[in-house]
Amino acid sequence: MQRVRVFGIGVVALAAASVLLAGCGIGAVPGTRSASVLVTANFGSTIYGTAVQEHVPGSETVMALLERHFNITTRHGGDIVKSINGHSGSSAHRAWFFFVNGIEAPKGAATTDVYAGDHIWWDLQDSSAAASVPAVVGSYPEPFTNGIGGKEFPTLLDCGTGVQAACNTVGKSLNANGVKTADQLLGVASGAQSLAVVVAPWSQVTQVIAAQLIAGGPRQSGVYAQFVGSRGQVLELDNVNGQVVRTLRGNIGLIAATGQPSNGQPTWFVTGSDKAGVMAAARAFTVSKLRDHFAVAVSGTKVIPVPLAAGV
Repeated sequence: MQRVRVFGIGVVALAAASVLLAGCGIGAVPGTRSASVLVTANFGSTIYGTAVQEHVPGSETVMALLERHFNITTRHGGDIVKSINGHSGSSAHRAWFFFVNGIEAPKGAATTDVYAGDHIWWDLQDSSAAASVPAVVGSYPEPFTNGIGGKEFPTLLDCGTGVQAACNTVGKSLNANGVKTADQLLGVASGAQSLAVVVAPWSQVTQVIAAQLIAGGPRQSGVYAQFVGSRGQVLELDNVNGQVVRTLRGNIGLIAATGQPSNGQPTWFVTGSDKAGVMAAARAFTVSKLRDHFAVAVSGTKVIPVPLAAGV
């Protein structure tokens, strides 16, 4: 089986709102009928190629779609990708991993179906610091437009106190990409059948399970950045080896996604060291600024992809 990582969600239990949204038709609008494939290395920093499949056959799998557009070699009976266009892993930890609509699939590529509109992202990476990367932000506006496994979900914005303007900015970005949203105060219950985007200062999200994973570093969350300090006023950035190599202070933002296998969909965070940091992150919540990045730190108007390159 293709080596994959499982995904999930750690979010404040959110139940009544999900039912209400379903009844009101809140959710992602249908996406294009085509599917796309992106092939990169080193956490999206090196692009090897892209392809678009205009029509997705009913029996298409991630492996079949990849083989249709790229030269690949496999091992273990065709279940694991060894090389793509001649690029292969060099060790047990450096290998090919794939994401579907920004979420790492729970099954191998040969048994994961492709649905119309899906964005498949293959990345050749060193996984020694993080055995699991549950979700990435670089396929935005996925998974909000085409969902997960052919199933669309309503999108909820969990807004912290004092950051309604930032929450509105995130909502406008989602709406501009065809995603209908509803917002509520962070901490209000909602069901697991929704995609949550938490917009709040780090000091307000520490009880969210997925935020606790981020605080534990990349080995727990797959996010190569973590807030530290009594109120999360400092953001540490890690390299691909999981080592802290840069520290940011001031009005710092972070856009990241992660979760737990037992809780369903991933949780997205548009967070920061303070309200100004959250707004900086909200302004960076665009397709162009998130494209092909696993997660991003934001310092003023500067977007910093993480993990940082080794040796930085």
